[in-house]
Amino acid sequence: MRVYVPLTLSGLAEAYKTGELAAGAEGAVVAYAVTPALREWYLSDDIEELEYAALGRAALASLRLLAADPGAVRRRVVVAVDVPDGAASAGPDRGLDPAALGEVRVAGPVPLAKAAAVHVDAADAEADVAAAAGALEAADGGDDDAQFVVDGAEDHELLWFATQEIPNLVS
Repeated sequence: MRVYVPLTLSGLAEAYKTGELAAGAEGAVVAYAVTPALREWYLSDDIEELEYAALGRAALASLRLLAADPGAVRRRVVVAVDVPDGAASAGPDRGLDPAALGEVRVAGPVPLAKAAAVHVDAADAEADVAAAAGALEAADGGDDDAQFVVDGAEDHELLWFATQEIPNLVS
């Protein structure tokens, strides 16, 4: 099963240094995947489209990490990781929360060697990502103008990088 782990560039650097995606306070790595709730929300049977939607959900979670860390480089980072089927589980309480669509937990830590690819914003996205991170709280509160700013970050496609390119990304 493929899961998408949201990070920041500093989080990716730490994972590269330690060789693993660290588990959070609950002992699990938060990721995004094609879950039943995501399938229902996205209304598609095309697995590539569904995985792209899960990647988008992880990119939004990465934006939330950036909003919480003002010192982080303003580029969204998502690591695509292959885990055994059944290793990722959706929280039953979180499944109904629209903000948690596709969210899963993987018992962690997860070896970085299981990563299939890394998706990162290009440098030219930094201004829009910074603005989106700054507008996120207002957008969550229902501000349509702020939501427009947040959506501006989504206009930037995340670039695909092979795992062998991680040292270049974090240097």
